[in-house]
Amino acid sequence: MRFFLNSNESSYLRNLESDFSESTNAIRQELNRFEKAGLLNSFTQGNKKMFQANTGHPLYKDIKNLLIKHIGLDQIIEKVINRLGDLQEVYIVGDFARGIDNSIIDLIFVGDNVNKSYLMKLVEKTEKLIKRKIRYLVYKVDEFERYKIDNKGVEPLLLWNNKA
Repeated sequence: MRFFLNSNESSYLRNLESDFSESTNAIRQELNRFEKAGLLNSFTQGNKKMFQANTGHPLYKDIKNLLIKHIGLDQIIEKVINRLGDLQEVYIVGDFARGIDNSIIDLIFVGDNVNKSYLMKLVEKTEKLIKRKIRYLVYKVDEFERYKIDNKGVEPLLLWNNKA
């Protein structure tokens, strides 16, 4: 999930070992299988072999869409985002932005006129549908620009924008 939810995410064997609590040998075998199948690319960074999703693979988009449905992000888009008024962008932050599964989805809603009371009701309904908790922040466009400056190194993952 780490690689396919956020294509900018890269990782190395030891980092994945701590995330999954699996042996390095088991993780290495899976990484090699994914790389051999062309789903992952590898590159060297210092003395580490890094892995990253191959976005050019014909199945990449299908795998990403399956993950979005599995997590319930499609329900968030359908039930929440499209009914909130003047919404500009929605980002995933936290574990999911790094490609790590979690029972809590952290979202940032960016817009100058977001109906917050309606958002609370929709989030509550969506949580029941996807069986996960949703934590969210609402920023005005200029506030979010300050957030990005104050949180350099924390890369939010764009889930939706009104240009799509």
